[in-house]
Amino acid sequence: MTVFGLLRSPRHVLFGAGQRRALGTLAASVGRRALVCTDARFSSTPDFDELLGLLRGAGMEVSTFTETLPDVPTGQVVECAELARRAAPDVVLGMGGGSCIDLAKSVTVLLAHGGRPQDYYGEFRVPGPTLPLIALPTTAGTGSEVTPVAVLSDPERSSKVGISSPHIIPWGAVCDPELTYGSPPALTASTGADALAHAVEAFTAIRREPEPGLSAARVFVGKSELTDQYALLAVRLIAANFHRAWSDPDDLEAREAMMLAAMAGGFALGTAGTAAAHAIQYPLGALTHTPHGVGVGALLPYVMEFNRNVREQELARIAREMRVPLQGDDAELADASIEAVADLLASVGIPRTLGELGLAEDKVGWTAEQSLNAARLVENNPRRLDAAGAERIVRAAYAGDRTGLRDEHEPLVAARGGSL
Repeated sequence: MTVFGLLRSPRHVLFGAGQRRALGTLAASVGRRALVCTDARFSSTPDFDELLGLLRGAGMEVSTFTETLPDVPTGQVVECAELARRAAPDVVLGMGGGSCIDLAKSVTVLLAHGGRPQDYYGEFRVPGPTLPLIALPTTAGTGSEVTPVAVLSDPERSSKVGISSPHIIPWGAVCDPELTYGSPPALTASTGADALAHAVEAFTAIRREPEPGLSAARVFVGKSELTDQYALLAVRLIAANFHRAWSDPDDLEAREAMMLAAMAGGFALGTAGTAAAHAIQYPLGALTHTPHGVGVGALLPYVMEFNRNVREQELARIAREMRVPLQGDDAELADASIEAVADLLASVGIPRTLGELGLAEDKVGWTAEQSLNAARLVENNPRRLDAAGAERIVRAAYAGDRTGLRDEHEPLVAARGGSL
């Protein structure tokens, strides 16, 4: 297989402490009337007031929507878009966690193309460019500030849904780790677990044959040389800094590293995509109403175990990046990487079982079945994932027992694409 790389990204990315103060100049370069989407928590902070002042100081008219809900309901996208049309913005800003940025992405689609969010579910359904969008994350986890996906909750469906299109990649991203200082441990754990899952799943995703039409056929094409570099950067940073950031909300170095890791994970998943852990989390989250990162974090070691025999080399590399104190061969290191990830997640309070998340045993089969509806994620898993395989993962994660998830007779390089 030849070397292949694909990366889609914002036009401008600013990263570093204090870089939020460039927001006014950056936004004014693409518009004069700004719509700001955020939530009630961030809108009550002095940081939010400072950011609005920067926009107005740059000569911009500013309207705000400050009621963003977690796992943005589709009805809220319609509500925000209707309010926005009265202000006629020419640039939209998402400030806050992933939900705030995903709301802003979805609103730009409706403002540019009309219709309902449901019209754009899936890949490449957005017909053309949207309004310029600037993302300013205040958590270190989703990477939404650099990705082509917005995740919503639809009351007519049993799990979350996604709009996936290069057209909704933010025009600009301003990542200032000072905005995450003092973040409470539970939020740090959830967002950090999400960032780790992005990196691991992107690095171990399917590797497709790099046919010339691949990038036009899929938003998420699987792992490549470019996404691997971002994924490994995220793994290194998270391994060294996650527990520090969780245990000390004011550890500035750890906060900076975690925000950089989240952005790197976003670059990796934005082209490579994620896989089984995220597919299963969609119905799991709908049932248990637990934070997204907590769910994918609880699932991640079980998915790694399921995929272990077709991603031995990648898992061994993850162990090395995490500085696992073991001088062994790839087989030993692959096993050690799963333990290292499980232990790191447990150290920040991520439950080791789905039972601890509140999943009822009689919903194990339903959760597995519903996870297959996330076709783009299922198809991205390096080991073929069918109903039986999904149920094995969910049942193992419910019981807290990874034994038997791998099949020893499977080849180390799967027909679905192995390592270079």
